[in-house]
Formats: sequence, C-alpha cells, structure tokens
Amino acid sequence: MHIEPGVVAGAKMFLGYATGAGVVGAGLKLAYDNIRENGLISFAIKTLISIVAVFSFFEVFPHYPVGVSEVHLILGTTLFLLFGIAPAMIGLALGLLVQGVFFAPFDLPQYGINVTTLLASMLILYGARKAIIPEGVAYKDLTYTQLLKLSIVWEGAIVSWVMFWAFYGQGFGAENLHNVLTFAGSYMLVVILEPLIDMAVLAAVKALDKGRCTLLFDKQLNLCTVK
Repeated sequence: MHIEPGVVAGAKMFLGYATGAGVVGAGLKLAYDNIRENGLISFAIKTLISIVAVFSFFEVFPHYPVGVSEVHLILGTTLFLLFGIAPAMIGLALGLLVQGVFFAPFDLPQYGINVTTLLASMLILYGARKAIIPEGVAYKDLTYTQLLKLSIVWEGAIVSWVMFWAFYGQGFGAENLHNVLTFAGSYMLVVILEPLIDMAVLAAVKALDKGRCTLLFDKQLNLCTVK
C-alpha cells in the first residue's frame, strides 16, 4: 500500500499532509479515550505489540511492488480484533514511521499519504464493525464469513485509497489506469488469506487465554464489556 515516490508530487503533496494530520489526530483522540477506559499500562502494552507487528508486516513479511504501489500482508483486522481501534491505529502510524526512518527513508515524503491510507481504512473498518458483528458476540467467536466481511472492508478501503492517490497524482491516462488496476487485482487476493489467518490467531488466543480478560487484549475479544 506504499505509494511509490513520484506518484504524487509537488503542491499535491500538501493534501497528504493535511489528511495525515487529520487521521493521526483522530487516532490520538481514540487513544485518549482508550487510556481513560483501560488505563495507560494496558494501552501502552497493546500499542507496543501493535508497533512491532506492523513493522514486521512491512519489513519482514514478503512484499512485492505491483503497479503504483506494493502488495503487503497488513493484518489490520487481526490488530483491530486483538488490541482494539486505538492501539491498532497508533501501532500502524508508528510502525510505518519506524520502517520509514530506519529502512525506507525514500518513503518518508509520502508518510502523510501512506498513513492516511492505513488509518482512514482502520476508521472505516471500525465504523463497519457493528453492521458485521452482532451485538453480544465476542471477537474470539467470529465466523469465517464475518471475518471475510471485515477483511473485504479493510482491504477494500486500502485499495480504494491507493487508487485515489494514484488518480489524484497521475490522472486517468491509460498507463496509470493499467497500473492501478494491476495493483488492485493483486491486492484483493489477500482478502481470501487474511480471514484464515484471523481464525488461526483467534483460535490460538481462545485456547491459551481461556476466556480471561487481561491487559494484553481488547475487552471485546472476550466480551469483558460491550462497546
């Protein structure tokens, strides 16, 4: 989902700075609410785990340049289900920043664009959850169909944002259109894989956690509280 350098350039970059500031601000507000509800220690633990996971998604997991961007296995639904919206958003923002500073400095000028893609997509997933997950159902008990719907929302939002940035930066010429469609087609293959990973992770947590509520996971995972 990294927008390649040069796809958006010049004065058009300012839109990325503005939207990036907006979604980071939304993430900070959710982080404040999370700290008030769950405490600083719980939030810090979940966020730190999210940062390490996101860095691994970007730098360790296989990733391939396709069209206008790269295809990554970013397990956003996994982060959301395990740790909640605020730790997932802050983890995505800081994990992306760490990866850029230490391993991909050429991506830093596009940080606002890329962080918008991730965090706005996470907010869309957060907004769609109530339509997909019935009230009173713990995240650990979700079915493959429900997880697939979450994955479609998450990955679909990421692809939509990448398409927006590509068309915004390069217009609707034949070559750019081909590159965008090639990326979108490749990326949506992840939709099939992600729910299977989520099911495996949730099953492992369910087996190990035994339904206990801990500082490590979001309360909705075991339905400690209904949000």
